[in-house]
Amino acid sequence: MRFMMFIKMDGSDENFQPTEADVAAMARYNEELTKAGALLALDGLQPPSKGAVVTFSSDGKASVTDGPYAEAKEVVGGYWIIQTKSKEEAVAWATRVPGDERTTIELRQIFEMSDFSPELQEAAGDWSVAPPEQTSDN
Repeated sequence: MRFMMFIKMDGSDENFQPTEADVAAMARYNEELTKAGALLALDGLQPPSKGAVVTFSSDGKASVTDGPYAEAKEVVGGYWIIQTKSKEEAVAWATRVPGDERTTIELRQIFEMSDFSPELQEAAGDWSVAPPEQTSDN
């Protein structure tokens, strides 16, 4: 089973910077996930001021709002994709994230193609196997 863990943080502090201790604790946690064979992917995210929100009207027209967003109480600060044998195991990993009173972890199971009917799998076509290889500009 694959799960995505989102780390949500206080959205009011656009200039938040982790301390060296925060970074070291997160590095240790990520290393534990890696050694356990559970980690598939992870990334930290830039603040909302460097992003945008795209919403759609009932006629499908897109509207873009650049960040930051005054009403944001929580923002996603990063994510992990992990693979576990059960939801309980995924929850156990989520409870070990180094966080404080400003931190919330949201855990969501990722759909597998096998979760869908054969008709929907066929409609997905080649995407039912795997997406094209992803590249990074870094």
